[in-house]
Amino acid sequence: MMLRDSDPPERQIEKLQRINEALVGRLERIQEQRGPSYALTRTAAVLEREVMARNRDLEAALTDLARTNTELARARESADEANRAKSRFLRAASHDLLQPLSAARLFLSHLAELSPMPDQQALLSHLTETIESAEELIRALSDIARLDSRNFAMNPGPVAIGRLFRRLIIDMQPQAAARGIDLRFVASAVTVESDPVYLRQIAQNLIGNALKYTSGRRVLVGLRRDGDHVWLEVLDEGPGIALRDQERIFNEFERLSRSQQAGHGLGLSIVQRACQQLGHRLELRSEPGRGSCFRVALPVMRRIEGAVPPGAQALPVRATIPLAGRRVLVIENDDAMRRAFSFLLNGWGMEVSATSEIATARRFARAQAPDVVLSDYRLDDGETGFQALDLLEADLGHSLPALIVSAETAEFIHAEAGNRPVEVLTKPVAEHELRRGLAFAIQNHIRQGGSG
Repeated sequence: MMLRDSDPPERQIEKLQRINEALVGRLERIQEQRGPSYALTRTAAVLEREVMARNRDLEAALTDLARTNTELARARESADEANRAKSRFLRAASHDLLQPLSAARLFLSHLAELSPMPDQQALLSHLTETIESAEELIRALSDIARLDSRNFAMNPGPVAIGRLFRRLIIDMQPQAAARGIDLRFVASAVTVESDPVYLRQIAQNLIGNALKYTSGRRVLVGLRRDGDHVWLEVLDEGPGIALRDQERIFNEFERLSRSQQAGHGLGLSIVQRACQQLGHRLELRSEPGRGSCFRVALPVMRRIEGAVPPGAQALPVRATIPLAGRRVLVIENDDAMRRAFSFLLNGWGMEVSATSEIATARRFARAQAPDVVLSDYRLDDGETGFQALDLLEADLGHSLPALIVSAETAEFIHAEAGNRPVEVLTKPVAEHELRRGLAFAIQNHIRQGGSG
C-alpha cells in the first residue's frame, strides 16, 4: 500500500493507520519469535552472575578453611610435641625415681634379715609394701605414656604359648603363693602371632588383676580355640562385674572392688592400650557373684617343635644353685644402689666386688674371675652393662653368667640384648627376684656348657 500525493487527507490517514498496524503486527511476530532465546540469554546472564558470586564465596570459604587447617596443624604439632615431652619426662622421671626406690627396697631387705623383732618386721613389711605401691604406680604411668606415644612400635612375631606360660609361672607364682591362691595354667603347644614382650605384659596384668581382686582360691589361665584364632583366657572366682561397670573398668584409676589389695587401677587400662596397638580383640565376660573371664583373641600360627604337649602341666624352671661362697662382680654407677647390693649379697654369704667403672671391673675380674656378674644397664659416659660384659669376656676368654638390673624398660633391654642369654630384672627389684635371677643365671650358664 503506497501513499500518493493525489490522495485526499482522509485516504492518506487511513493508509498510514493500516501501514502502522502492519508494522506493529510484524514487530509483535518478530518479538514472539525472538522471545524464548532472549529470555534464555537474560537467564544465563543472571545465572552467570550468581555463579561468579558463589565462586567468590567458595574461594573465601576455602581460604578460611586453609587458615583453619593451618591453625589445627600447628595446634596438633604442639599437642604432639607436648605428648612427646610428657613421654620423655615420664621415662626420665621413672628412671630417676626408681633408682632410689630400688636402693631403699634392698636396704629394707637387708635390714629385715638383721631385725628379728616382730614389731620391727611388721614395720619393715609396711615400708616395703609402700615402696612396692609407689613402684607399681611409676611403672604403670610409664607404660601408659609409652603406649600412647606416636613413635611407639610393636614387633609382632611367633610366640610359643607353652614357653610363655612357663615364664608366667615363674613371674606370677610367688604373688599367688603369697596370697594363698592356686594359680593354674592349662599347657598348650599352640604358637600365636603377637609381640612377645607386650603379650607377656598383657598376660601379667590380667593375671595380677585376678590375683589381687579374686575372692576365691583359684585362678585359671588357658587357651580356647575359635576358628583361626585362640582366646587367651584368665578366669577368677571373684565377686564379678556388673554389665554397667564392664566398660569403665578399663578407665585409668578405676577400681570397682573394695578389696584391700594394693592397686592403682591402671593395669587394665594398660592391657586395653596394648591390645589396641597389637590389634588383639579384648573381651570381658562376667556376672555378679560368678567371677570374671578376661580374654584376648590371638591369631594362630604353626606348632613349634619342643613345645609343651597339650594336657601336660608346664612347670617353672627352678633355680637350685646355692649362692653362698660364690664370687659376684657388681657394676653399678649409683652409689646407693651399689651399697645396697653389697649389703644384701654379703648377707647371703657371697664374695662381693663392687665398682661403678668398667675399667675397675676389668681389673677385679683379671685378679679373680667372678662366678656371676651383676650389672646396671646404663653406666657412666654412655657405657652399658652389655659393653662391660663383652670386655670382661674378652679379657677372660670365656662367657660369664650375668644378670642385668636396670630402671630401663624390660623390652628395651631385651631388644638390646639380641641373642645374648642374659637375665633382665627391672628396678626396683625385690630380694627374692634378685636371688632367683642370680641363681638362674648361674644355673643356665652351667646348663649351656659353662663352668660352675
